[in-house]
Amino acid sequence: MEMMTAFETTAARYQKKVYSFARSLLSNSEEAEDVTQEVLLRLWRHQRRLDEERLGSWVLRVTRNACYDLLRKRRAAAGLANAESLDGEDAREIATAEPDPESRVQTSDFRRRLTEALAGLGEPYKSVVLLREVQGLSHREIGEILDIPEVTVRVHLHRGRKKLREQLREVYTP
Repeated sequence: MEMMTAFETTAARYQKKVYSFARSLLSNSEEAEDVTQEVLLRLWRHQRRLDEERLGSWVLRVTRNACYDLLRKRRAAAGLANAESLDGEDAREIATAEPDPESRVQTSDFRRRLTEALAGLGEPYKSVVLLREVQGLSHREIGEILDIPEVTVRVHLHRGRKKLREQLREVYTP
């Protein structure tokens, strides 16, 4: 019974991070929930073999891989070239409440365009930018998750941010 309690504590510690990362990669809350459950199940199966110090990196790496697997299946099933873009309903879900309708529309439009720009980034830039900007991970942690050197993380982050700025500048030039 004590092992279950320890697992529940560990699962609770990572569940929100896993869901948030999966949601940002998949742009679909139900699929993100499915991936979260799959990752927690894998954590349960491998808990005895995992190093506590690297557990966070392992969990996010498994999350990323599960998301990529799901995206490949989604693309194959739908036959679409760009299955990661948000549909109108999802864009409304993530819009923040603003005091007036015009602000709401502008915020929703910006978030939609930002999500589209992120989807268009491609790998490895997308994962690095999301892990740094959304998850708040250090360069070292990102390197462990993606199994790349820390200096490569910095380069990908710089290039990813630059590409995002360029894409958003095309849309929002004064």
